[in-house]
Amino acid sequence: MAEERGYDLVEVAPNAVPPVCRLLDYGKFRYEQSKKEREARRNQKQSELKQIRLMPKTDDHDVAVKANQARRFLLAGDKVKFNLRFRGREMAHPEIGRQMLDQIAEQLSDIAVIEQKPLMEGRVLSMLLAPTAKVLKAAQQAQKAAAQRAAQSGTTSTKPDAAAAAPVAEEEVVAEEELVEDSSAEVEEIEDTEADEDFFDEDYDDEEDDFDEEEEAERGRRRRR
Repeated sequence: MAEERGYDLVEVAPNAVPPVCRLLDYGKFRYEQSKKEREARRNQKQSELKQIRLMPKTDDHDVAVKANQARRFLLAGDKVKFNLRFRGREMAHPEIGRQMLDQIAEQLSDIAVIEQKPLMEGRVLSMLLAPTAKVLKAAQQAQKAAAQRAAQSGTTSTKPDAAAAAPVAEEEVVAEEELVEDSSAEVEEIEDTEADEDFFDEDYDDEEDDFDEEEEAERGRRRRR
């Protein structure tokens, strides 16, 4: 029948009982299949790794701001890695950093899972969070909807809407929108805080050097006595 009609005999469901075959143009069939695969890859969310820096003496308010920043990344389907750096004598108290990361993980437990537990690498304590399967699926659906709206309006923007992707209550979505409005002021505050932290670190290192010099001089005086 296929030869008589000028078509190909294609087995489309080999595992069915009995197997299913169709009379069609195989070249056109392969073209349509590859087109669907390309479209699916285009709409698929490419997960990125976002990194957030912390220090043991970071203020509680700044920690909350950075946790909210991580929440936005996670709602968009990205992974978040927290890097907490120790300096000088801070290495004597790694439990402070672990408590801080545990607190952040608890705050984000509704939308994230711990992919890598806090791990010390040199002077940096790192923790990796990944969005839950439910959040990731919602982010992909939001990106697909954004791509469809962009195609209908003739634009090329496919950026997902984090608020639309969040499987949370309406009140929490409103809170996220208010947080986005205040994000610029919070970012400026974080930059000022990090600048203060760097300045404090320089003073701290200078004081530590002075202390070591005084201690060495005192030992020299005792030896001379």
